[in-house]
Amino acid sequence: MSKWNLLVFGVYPYVALAICLLGSWARFDLSQYTWKAGSSQMLSGRGMRVASNCFHIGVLFVLAGHFVGLLTPASVYHSVISTEHKQLLAMVSGGFFGLVCLFGLVMLIHRRLTDARVRATSSTSDILILMVLLAQLILGLLTIVASTSHMDGSVMVRLADWAQNTVLLRPVAAAAAIAPVSLVYKLHVFLGLTLFVLFPFTRLVHIVSAPIWYLGRRYQIVRQKV
Repeated sequence: MSKWNLLVFGVYPYVALAICLLGSWARFDLSQYTWKAGSSQMLSGRGMRVASNCFHIGVLFVLAGHFVGLLTPASVYHSVISTEHKQLLAMVSGGFFGLVCLFGLVMLIHRRLTDARVRATSSTSDILILMVLLAQLILGLLTIVASTSHMDGSVMVRLADWAQNTVLLRPVAAAAAIAPVSLVYKLHVFLGLTLFVLFPFTRLVHIVSAPIWYLGRRYQIVRQKV
């Protein structure tokens, strides 16, 4: 196992999580009024509902599938489904909801880049995070294609071992588990970790927003421009 593999897949997950937690805390504490999705629906609603619904439904199912698939121990799911069938289920469901998400995301990107009013109010981070999500989604779909060459579920087991060892604070074992897998999986994991790094500095923070916070927040004073 190379030092780079240990750094990227053994150490980087904890660095990314630390930046995510500390950065989110600092932003919420110092700049609460920026903690929002920054919806542009009022500027242009054309195609927004379909695009937004497809993206959010797709990404929610994809994230849920990753969470359950990676963090469920084999001893638990083997009583219900075999490793091979689990991989097939992951490929079919992940492929379907991944394509739904991709359809919505491409529509959202097209709208943000081509609609003059929406483009004018978009920040660099708005466009950057959409492009990173697009790259991550495409990599995820490519891993499904790559998985067709090993339907025994062996790579899926290695990725689950990486995730579970990371959660159990075993960085060396985690890095060793993921070391033999092909590049497309490693890129997908690395970019996924990088999303945690970008999380506090982009509109992604609205994922963990809850209306109850508004009850304790100071009023925002809005003055008419003279």
